[in-house]
Amino acid sequence: MNWKTTLFFIVTNKRDLTTDFVIRELNQRSLPFYRLNTEDITGGTVAFDPVSGAFAIQNRIDQIELQWISAAYFRRPEVPIVPGGDGVSGDDKYATSEWNALLKSLYLLIGDRWFSHPKDILLAEDKPSQLRLAHRVGFGVPETIITNDLDTLQRFMIGGHVIGKPLRQALVDVGGCEQVIFTSLIGEVGEADREALRKSPAIFQRHITKQFDIRVTVVGRKTFPVAIHSQDHEETETDWRRGSNLHVVHEPIRLPPQIAAACVEFVRRQNLRFGAIDLVLGQDGTYWFLECNPNGQWAWIENRTGLPIAAAIVDELLEIAAR
Repeated sequence: MNWKTTLFFIVTNKRDLTTDFVIRELNQRSLPFYRLNTEDITGGTVAFDPVSGAFAIQNRIDQIELQWISAAYFRRPEVPIVPGGDGVSGDDKYATSEWNALLKSLYLLIGDRWFSHPKDILLAEDKPSQLRLAHRVGFGVPETIITNDLDTLQRFMIGGHVIGKPLRQALVDVGGCEQVIFTSLIGEVGEADREALRKSPAIFQRHITKQFDIRVTVVGRKTFPVAIHSQDHEETETDWRRGSNLHVVHEPIRLPPQIAAACVEFVRRQNLRFGAIDLVLGQDGTYWFLECNPNGQWAWIENRTGLPIAAAIVDELLEIAAR
């Protein structure tokens, strides 16, 4: 197939079920698209003229040229896999790094046609910056320290109950198996914990007594807020992701106008069109900002609530294409 027309470019991997929701919406509207599963780009050929910016990708079935792309969505690219390789030899590692370099060049060439630019997504992942920005746009932000020092943590804990969570990486390799580091209440800490704590910094925050958690999916100027009734189950009281409890109720809600506006403004100031914002509604009625995933998952929200998030994303892609 050779479209030779404007189309929507989706960069992801072949196991990304969230992208399937967007593809379904594009198909329903009869909009042309090209899905690049980056692990498979090595199975075809590319041609790139750096001066003119001409860029073409060809595989056994499809061809795409940069000039055809009218809007692009950066989802979940994976490392290119060298055909017939073992992934660990020096040759394979070299080839993989070269393919990654080429993909980065492509991402830069696409420029302002991105739904959210990959470089802006990367910058927006910084959690300390998120907390500063959240405070500036009007959210309540829990008292927070980031430390690897036992004495500092003990002084902080004098003020009340504290939760701990990772600064960046929520997955850890334990005996060859990946395990999730959930947000957890911190019990007593003492001298026996000093060396373990010194190994890496972590985020420690004042514990908020919740009515419920809130996930706000922001797409452009639209918000899709959902109350996650985490307090109905003991295992999800501190972190609603713990235990993958399928019985945790997800309820679409209306946010106060100033909170909805703050969510949109937060994402806009990060130069993004999408953000998956985690809030908490405290027992005192305060909306507390926890964090924002600038390229977070959302398909399970649409699947459980019917909220039209995929449609909103395609609307944004159409807006980009119309410029």
